[in-house]
Amino acid sequence: MNTRPDWVPEKLFPFASHFVTVGDTHLHYIDEGRGPTLLLLHGNPTWSFLYRHLIHELTPGFRCIALDFPGFGLSQAPEGYDFKPASHSRVLTAFIQKLNLQDVIMMVQDWSGPIGLSVAVQDPSRFSGFVIGNTFAWPGKGDPHYERFSSLMGGRVAGFLIRHFNFFVRFAIPRGICRRKPSNDVMQAYLAPFSTPESRKPTHVFPKEIIGSSDFLEMLESRIGNISNLPALIVWGDRDFAFREKERKRFESIFKHHKTVMLPGAGHFIQEDAPEEIAQAIRDWWQT
Repeated sequence: MNTRPDWVPEKLFPFASHFVTVGDTHLHYIDEGRGPTLLLLHGNPTWSFLYRHLIHELTPGFRCIALDFPGFGLSQAPEGYDFKPASHSRVLTAFIQKLNLQDVIMMVQDWSGPIGLSVAVQDPSRFSGFVIGNTFAWPGKGDPHYERFSSLMGGRVAGFLIRHFNFFVRFAIPRGICRRKPSNDVMQAYLAPFSTPESRKPTHVFPKEIIGSSDFLEMLESRIGNISNLPALIVWGDRDFAFREKERKRFESIFKHHKTVMLPGAGHFIQEDAPEEIAQAIRDWWQT
């Protein structure tokens, strides 16, 4: 499939779609603008649509590439794909190699933190810096905050609600956008990729993997020193239901050359709540 479905809102997402096959996975991505390469990675349950405001703001000075992970947005997952972070990490590695991306500034948030940073620690030479939104990069096991969420949203009851009612999108998107209420058109753009019970599986896998992918997360934790000397801009919403001051401070301790920009009143989906502030922070940080 190299065409966009009717549910993609052209008015809200007026960017050309690109498709590439890596291995047996058919990936969709946006590639707009010129300048330093800014690789924009989404988490659960979003897709490249999450970055539409930032792409609009930043394309005058950056090449903005926004990828959909398999099973999200317009990217197709091959039969038998497990939607676990380690698998997404392998696909991302192949995508970066296929496009031969160099000197990449990578923005991560939510699950794209572990996925994107796990790629970077294995090949730091391709990266020149990181923009780190509300995310994590270490195991959740042993932290009641993570364990409760993983058990609840990765459990059977949530699985039933996700499969039959697209519950994770209906729960996470409104709760994770705090400064403004998402419009009906915006909600539809987030709901539409998961139009069937089977297509909603990826949104249920991620919560389980907060604990289930502990080995993968331990690997990342043990190697994150490989990239700790690279510059990092930390952009952090202080009303996030998922990631707290504790996680922000840990990133500040990891990255020696960091700058932190707080986003007061912004929730989990900072790209929706504070795109202008994030864009200005990126421009200021990269210039200096």
